[in-house]
Amino acid sequence: MKLKQYQADTLSVLRRFFEEARVAGPKGAYEAITAEPEQARRLGRYGGTYAPLAELPAVPYVCLRLPTGGGKTILGAHAIGIARDAWVEKDYPMVLWLVPSNTIRLQTAEALKNPRHPYRQALDEAFDGRVRVFDIADFTHIRPHDIRDHCCIIVGTIQTLRVSNTEGRKVYAHNENMEPHFTALPKTLPGLETLEGGGCKFSFANLMHVHRPLMIVDEAHNAVTGLTREMQARVNPSAIIEFTATPRLNSNILHSVTAQELKLEEMIKLPIMLSEHDTWQNAVNGAIASRASLAETAEGDSDYIRPIVLFQAQPKNQEVTVEVLKKHLMEVEQIPEHKIAIATGDQRELDGINLFDPKCPIEYVITVEALKEGWDCSFAYAFCSVSRIQSAVDVEQLLGRVLRMPYARRRKAEDLNRAYAFLSEPSFGEAARSLADKLVAMGFEEDEALDNIEPAQGSLDADTGLFGPRDKPKPTFRHTVAATPEVVAELKKREGVSVRETADGKVEIVVTGRVDGGLEQAIIAALPETERTGFSAAVTKYRVEVKDQLSPAEQGEAFEVPRLVSEIQGAFEFADTDVFMEFHDWSLLDHSSKLGEAEFAIRETARSFEIDLDGNRVTYQFADEAEQLALDIDVEGWTPEALVLWLDRQVRQPDIHQSELLRWLRDLVSHLITARGMHVAALMRCKFILARKAREKLAAIRQQERDGVYQRYLFAPEARVEVSFDEAFTFKDGMYWDQRRYRGRWKPRRHFLGPDHVPAFDGAENGEEFQCAQAIDSLPGLKFWIRNVARHPNSFWLPTATDKFYPDFVARMDDGRLLVVEYKGAHIADGPDTAEKRTIGQLWERKSGGKGLFVVVEKTVDGKDMRAQMMGRVVDQP
Repeated sequence: MKLKQYQADTLSVLRRFFEEARVAGPKGAYEAITAEPEQARRLGRYGGTYAPLAELPAVPYVCLRLPTGGGKTILGAHAIGIARDAWVEKDYPMVLWLVPSNTIRLQTAEALKNPRHPYRQALDEAFDGRVRVFDIADFTHIRPHDIRDHCCIIVGTIQTLRVSNTEGRKVYAHNENMEPHFTALPKTLPGLETLEGGGCKFSFANLMHVHRPLMIVDEAHNAVTGLTREMQARVNPSAIIEFTATPRLNSNILHSVTAQELKLEEMIKLPIMLSEHDTWQNAVNGAIASRASLAETAEGDSDYIRPIVLFQAQPKNQEVTVEVLKKHLMEVEQIPEHKIAIATGDQRELDGINLFDPKCPIEYVITVEALKEGWDCSFAYAFCSVSRIQSAVDVEQLLGRVLRMPYARRRKAEDLNRAYAFLSEPSFGEAARSLADKLVAMGFEEDEALDNIEPAQGSLDADTGLFGPRDKPKPTFRHTVAATPEVVAELKKREGVSVRETADGKVEIVVTGRVDGGLEQAIIAALPETERTGFSAAVTKYRVEVKDQLSPAEQGEAFEVPRLVSEIQGAFEFADTDVFMEFHDWSLLDHSSKLGEAEFAIRETARSFEIDLDGNRVTYQFADEAEQLALDIDVEGWTPEALVLWLDRQVRQPDIHQSELLRWLRDLVSHLITARGMHVAALMRCKFILARKAREKLAAIRQQERDGVYQRYLFAPEARVEVSFDEAFTFKDGMYWDQRRYRGRWKPRRHFLGPDHVPAFDGAENGEEFQCAQAIDSLPGLKFWIRNVARHPNSFWLPTATDKFYPDFVARMDDGRLLVVEYKGAHIADGPDTAEKRTIGQLWERKSGGKGLFVVVEKTVDGKDMRAQMMGRVVDQP
């Protein structure tokens, strides 16, 4: 399964942390990465100093924060291979995977054992299929050869291990079946629990302590910091990676993903359409009616979708219990019993049922605490709570069940891209505020929560909305005509057109927003001759009336930016370094594989060896020779050839032919052994660091080639570069539908998407980028401008040697010229990154033939503020 971009970015940060921790230690690595501007911005209030575990200060412990629906379990599966390569550095690490409940424990173990499941496929890819998965209840089934030759994953709950008194707990008890694991060990090892009469306990806990498992903690945000110091020491993990939506602030949060990123990647349904009802019966009725409407819409979707309602009943000692709610559905709402399923701790009617099967009849699920009961299905579209929302402690988890997008892909019909909440709340507006609080508890930022709750039509006062002033509704064109059923059928085929019958037998044509020329002509063609003139006159009148109510984008204004193109092999291609590399023929063998003394060095003693890595020293300590051998493969296999083949698997590159890579790696290993006198055994012991160094060298070689083609096709004297309006980038209405909006008081006059649709600014709400936007909006001769969101697939970009450059703003002047603006704070204005952006921006300007201007704006330059800097460019370049 291909990872989403935010998932790949999360794992990339985790890998960098472990690699840096190898050299600088966990605290140094954490503080170095979280101090980076991008990470600091991401973490916001979650940033802080590193808090080591009390009993294990040298053990890396970090938390990755992803909102509900972000795919924490698949990231956990991928994280094992990353930790193996960058920190654990054993071919087959042991993994202790902890989850919050027994139900989820069983589900997770089953998924990890299933060779067709994406979780298991990620593991098999990382370990060449050599994976063993055990439920913690079956720990006695683990054999020494499993641990030696496979990545062994034991799935359990934190409750199994978190005890102060270990007596009676199987995982801490002596078990003769575990004896084979301990026969080769010394009779006494520090940290192991012993029997009363002496000797080591043959226990699961002692097995963990010996093999130092990687600990994956899935959605158990109180687990790690809630462990006793004694339990930390008993398990003795090599590293801890926690995945949660709601971390504690002292959890060493390394990376934070926003809900908007999940929405952008089509993982979750947003916004949530909220309906408040004065009684629980009305809330239930509203949910049922909504499901019926969604089911009708879903019939037109390319994928099979059967919308499901998730009802939250009250506990047994309250009024609307599971039984009361089911009886109401059957007797009052006339729902057939076979369409209802109960999923509680006592009644598990979904066990063994595939809700995604088109033959499955279930449309309604009644639960109490969905997460604890392990229930999950992306077909769930609506949740209905018969309790007052603020009294339901698990509402955030119920919400999580209805947020997941079917097939992780945005649907064509907008109604199927939203989630629906039906709440019994007599206090007007209280449900909305409580719902926003629950979303924050699920990992949304506060402004994201407010942005993503909307009132269902008619459910709240249109003027006050949910949280004060909201977007003004778009103007709507309405015109009534006499039409035959055939004409009505033809009109309904037109996208953006609604048709409804009126009381006098005519039909009303309804179009929200702009009526463009193409749509007008399509409707006219469908209308009878006698109705066409009147319709055209009504459209003309409507356009005059609403002109000031529509943004430039809604009015259909053209906003195109020419792209850079470069001639490659006689044809012009988009200027993109990735494209340049596709046409570039290069060989790895043209680059040296030699690692110098300053890059990589080993000094070995009887009990330890040290590795110098780019000026930093990593030290490994071994208790004895037996422990050294236990950490690596059989010494008989320690040969240069075996090391080369192992490195090949670790560093394989899709754009480098394997025969070239093998030869390059042979030269690398040969140089270390023959020219630099390193013993192959020493290289085998630090092979993971050697693999990392080889990957870094390959990355540097590839970047060297990228730098070369970038210069060759864009800046060399023979380069043929143009800007093309024929292949222009186009800004258009709705392009940033998935972005948080600026919610401040300032209302820009000339934003292309309108004052209510300005994407949120980076940095502080009223920071320097915001001030730059205000300066742009005030420029004389400005037609309109737009905030160009970085790394968004719908945004304008220019190439760099390493990546893509997304300027902060693009504006169009009244005279047709384009102004591209990049804002840079004083601390980075003179850096190499800004210099590269300035160079490519100036090339774009130069090739635009006076149609484009590019400027890097700083807070002040030679006494000129932001507005004066832009004015100088606009006025000085007629």
